[in-house]
Amino acid sequence: MPNLSKITCIEDLRVVAQRRVPRMFYDYADSGSYTEGTYRSNTADFQGIKLRQRVAVNMEGRSTRTTMIGQDVAMPVAIAPTGLTGMQHADGEILSARAARAFGIPFTLSTMSICSIEDVAQHAGPGFWFQLYVMRDRDFIERLIDRAKAAGCSALQLTLDLQILGQRHKDIKNGLSSPPKPTLTNLINLATKPHWCLGMLGTKRRSFGNIVGHAKGVGDLSSLSSWTAEQFDPQLNWGDVEWIKKRWGGKLILKGIMDAEDARLAANSGADALIVSNHGGRQLDGAPSSIAALPAIAEAVGKDIEVWMDGGIRSGQDVLKARALGARGTLIGRSFLYGLGAYGEAGVTRALEIIQKELDITMAFCGHTDIDTVDRGILLPGTYPIA
Repeated sequence: MPNLSKITCIEDLRVVAQRRVPRMFYDYADSGSYTEGTYRSNTADFQGIKLRQRVAVNMEGRSTRTTMIGQDVAMPVAIAPTGLTGMQHADGEILSARAARAFGIPFTLSTMSICSIEDVAQHAGPGFWFQLYVMRDRDFIERLIDRAKAAGCSALQLTLDLQILGQRHKDIKNGLSSPPKPTLTNLINLATKPHWCLGMLGTKRRSFGNIVGHAKGVGDLSSLSSWTAEQFDPQLNWGDVEWIKKRWGGKLILKGIMDAEDARLAANSGADALIVSNHGGRQLDGAPSSIAALPAIAEAVGKDIEVWMDGGIRSGQDVLKARALGARGTLIGRSFLYGLGAYGEAGVTRALEIIQKELDITMAFCGHTDIDTVDRGILLPGTYPIA
């Protein structure tokens, strides 16, 4: 285990990850669509929100523990579904699930993961959630849902904002593929990442574990790219949500809500939670940041459905601000990926430790000792978005 005591913030982990992870996979995680304006706003808009410092209050007995869809969590944070996690570090989904389980927060596995549902189920805890993309091949989707049930996933996270793919310029320029194509540029870059290469040589998990060998006509990598290009379903609608909810039969979370009208439709669908998310700025460039969209959505649905937020969280202070503006829970993507790419499982654990400590200390400075008592009263009026 490396000594990570000098790693004091998520940015420290990002710097190390950029040095250790091959360019195409680092860029895949750390980029947005088109101008990347929304991607940048997700983080930048948190900075303008100011906190009210309170003094002479008893700061003993602090707790960041709460619940998300009835599940006890060490803090209001879950690991978001991220594609190609196992290309940031060998067996990345397994390592991240183990870190989340030990820390006491949920882990969400992406449909587009490298490690399969069955692989991760052996290492994940009760907070093992599965994220579903809707494909044209509905038989494959039904079998994917059934596999998630059999693996003991306690919630299904349905992503609604990827009916078509937003263009990410860096992925095109890098020739993104899994595993990397042996071009001269890629080989030169891989030669500078010996730790990553050794890890990949030591695992058999180098492709999309939930798809290859499971989807009809996809037996190897050569047939995978054409299948994925054709399979995302542009016709996805609220009727499909009803069908998936019935097929799943358990807790359902809807991800990708950015509009109050859609939030009301999500609440009416019978889902258990919705996630205010612009897909990390990777889909509609020019959309508002997630934190800017949050207050109006939280007000629109009230207590009809749990509201969570995903996008731009790089610190425990960001978690606290989201909580103050109406998010019952939050999700982190890049923050844990930086830790994973930098130091594997230990890096994910360190990312979670950093976020929780920042959340705990900042909450105390704002005059609270229990995360469940935090509201927008901790924020300086005029500095935060309103409904």
